[in-house]
Order: sequence, then C-alpha cells, then structure tokens
Amino acid sequence: MDRVDLRSDTVTWPTPEMRQAMAEAAVGDDVFGEDPTVNALQEAAARRLGKEAGLFVASGTMGNLVAILAHCGRGDEVILGDKAHTFVYEAGGIAALGGIHPHPVPVQRDGTLPLEMIRAAIRPDNIHMPVTRLIALENTQGTVGGLPLTKEYTDAVGEIARAHGLALHIDGARIFNAATALGCDVADLVAAADSVTFCLSKGLCAPVGSVLVGSHEFIARARRARKIVGGGMRQAGILAAAGLIALEKMTGRLAEDHANARRLAEGLAALPQFEVDLAQVQTNMVFFSLRPEVPITAYELAERLKRHNVWIMCMDERRFRAVTHYWIRPEHIEQTLAAIRQETP
Repeated sequence: MDRVDLRSDTVTWPTPEMRQAMAEAAVGDDVFGEDPTVNALQEAAARRLGKEAGLFVASGTMGNLVAILAHCGRGDEVILGDKAHTFVYEAGGIAALGGIHPHPVPVQRDGTLPLEMIRAAIRPDNIHMPVTRLIALENTQGTVGGLPLTKEYTDAVGEIARAHGLALHIDGARIFNAATALGCDVADLVAAADSVTFCLSKGLCAPVGSVLVGSHEFIARARRARKIVGGGMRQAGILAAAGLIALEKMTGRLAEDHANARRLAEGLAALPQFEVDLAQVQTNMVFFSLRPEVPITAYELAERLKRHNVWIMCMDERRFRAVTHYWIRPEHIEQTLAAIRQETP
C-alpha cells in the first residue's frame, strides 16, 4: 500500500495473486446460477463453516440484511446488541426495508449479550407485541475492541434460541479472526447458528464481497431477498475469484495481524500520554485514548500523523481505533509508534 493505513481492515488492497485470479476467472450469469467461480466460492464457504449452502453478496451489510429478511417477516422482531454493527451502522435497513423491529440488548465489555437479558427480551404470545423470531450476535464484536465470542457462549445462546423456537444469526464479518484468536475450528465456533455472514473484503483482502451461509432452504429465501434489494450480480466470478483466495489462503495468516496489534498496543501502553487496556486487545483491533491532561485532540493528532504517512481513525475527541491487516508489517508498527511519539506533546 502507499500509506500506513490503520483506519480499518476494509482499506486492504487485493493481493497480486488475487488480481491475477480475477483476470483469469471463469464466469457466467450468477442470477441464472451459472457462474462457476461464484458457485465454487459459495460451496467452499458453506463447507468451511459447516453449513449446507452459501450465497455471495456485495457486502456485509447486504449479507446481514438479506439474512434477517429471510428469517423474519414484517412486524417481527430481532434481538441484537445495542452496539451491534447491524443496529448502529447499517442505516436501519432491517426496519426501513423489512419492517423488522430491532430489540437492542446491552453489549457487555467482553462483547457478549447477557443470557438473562436475551431471555427477558423474548416476547410472550401477546397480540400487542411484535413476534420474536431471531437472535443476532456479532463475532468479533467490533465496537468493544474486536473481541471474540467463545463457542461456549455461542452454544448457550443457541440453546436459548432453540428452546423458544427462534433462529440464531451471526454477523461474522471477522469470524475467522475470532476462530484464530480462540484457537478453534470456525465450523465448531458457529455450529449453533442457523446462518452466518462473513466478509471477504476486510482482513481477508478481497476487493468486494461477503458470503452468507446456512441451510439450503434458508439460502433459497436469502437469494430471493438479495434480488429484492438489488443484489443480483451477473459475471460476478471476477470478484468471487479473489474471494476464493481469501477463503483458502488469507484465513490462515490472521495471527500475524493479531501479533502486530499486540505490538502496537504494548508500544502505546508504554507512552505516558495514552491509555490502552491490553486485556481488550485480542484480535486485530486496538482502541486507545489520550489521557485528559494531553493538550491536543484526537482529530489534531490524527492530522499530524498524516505528515508521516500514518492514518488512524478517530472515534471521538479523545479516542482512536487502529486495525491491523495484511498490508501492515512489524516495521509499519514501529513507524507508527515513532510518529506518535514525535507528534504527541
């Protein structure tokens, strides 16, 4: 890349191998189900996550939207975290387009939703209330530091869902980061879920796309929902070719990103101007803050860092988020720390 860009792992460029695969991809009309590269990606994704079928979609937002549309009808309700990406950052699509009512539950510091609060949020059979159809989790939970949710916790939520006749969806945008951090197989991690979406275009480096997986019946409904929201693509194998490399090769190197995030966090923790909770740095995200006495805002410091070709996201006047990825190497972490030391009073 042409900069040290730590704002997000969405900034990743496709690798040279991906670009070559895209140029040579076999293609067909995916709306007709005839694109062989898309079909191969969908089948590989389903197999990898232990589900029956997959659906290639344009983005994680689209994946979550069509999943919830496939699980719920108008006036139905989904229980999800009050800091979940679907609730906060997806433009209210489930309500605006699906007429689906979100029931937010507080996200805890460890990224979980309290089990007792999930149980309490499930509606009784009452004509005055929406019908609860779905529970949605996010793994990793990005808003509290990219924390992974364990298999044990996910299984416990799955048990609640089954006991009440509900479905469980996982926004697994970074589910492979979660599996890497936990040292477990991704299919085991999501075994309790009825559907999972994961992003190809974040730490996995593909330029576009996510995959939604679930049962054959569920994916058939999701395919229809994808068409409704304008997600039917034609010769999408050009994009899916990069996704196959992301799935087959990039998922195996995420521990490097986690190590670089830890390296950055420890360097920041050693600087007196900053606060960082090292216990919260478990995957590829580092949240850190300026101490109150530092006479500069986060926005001002971020602008100063650009002089060193280092880009970091500001969360507010005092807080930052840095996300490591394929294009960030150990030497870039040292460059970033040196720039921060130079520019912070």
